[in-house]
Amino acid sequence: MPRPSAPVGQRHGAAREHERHPGPGPRPVLRRLPAARLTGLGSGLLTTLAMLAAGYLDSLVGGSPRLYGGCFLLAAAACALWVRPVDLMTAPVSVPIAYAVGAIPLSDASGGFVGRVMSLVTMLSLSAAWLYSGTLLAGLIALCRRIALIRVRRRERRQQRQQPSRPPRSPRCSADGRGRPRR
Repeated sequence: MPRPSAPVGQRHGAAREHERHPGPGPRPVLRRLPAARLTGLGSGLLTTLAMLAAGYLDSLVGGSPRLYGGCFLLAAAACALWVRPVDLMTAPVSVPIAYAVGAIPLSDASGGFVGRVMSLVTMLSLSAAWLYSGTLLAGLIALCRRIALIRVRRRERRQQRQQPSRPPRSPRCSADGRGRPRR
């Protein structure tokens, strides 16, 4: 049976969007985000590149720990939101690595390699609050996403148990057919 056409002036996709999200008001914020499609490695690399760019831009501006820390919080949240559900627990692991790699342009280059490493370690220890808060943010987002995923799966399983597995094959097999006399 053909489906009814969309009302005049409404696109075909807009009609489907309304069917998926019935009810008044705008969709929730989490529903408007792009679907989580990055692997654990992909989200880690994307976060690392974003933090490296933020570190480089921050070093050009003057090296403000607040600016770098704010960028880190955004990158940690994005990493935890866009990773695939299978790789959710990689987000809190890859985020501190991205913070450390992004801090390399901010470290002082005087004193050669050893001086740069010592400057990096000093910077990481002085900005531990940003590092911990971003890691905690990524962990909480990943945990909330995991809990929501578990609830959706449980709800789907409950709905599958309530629905019959398949319709009866003949009137004799159905509950209604048992009460009728045979001819």
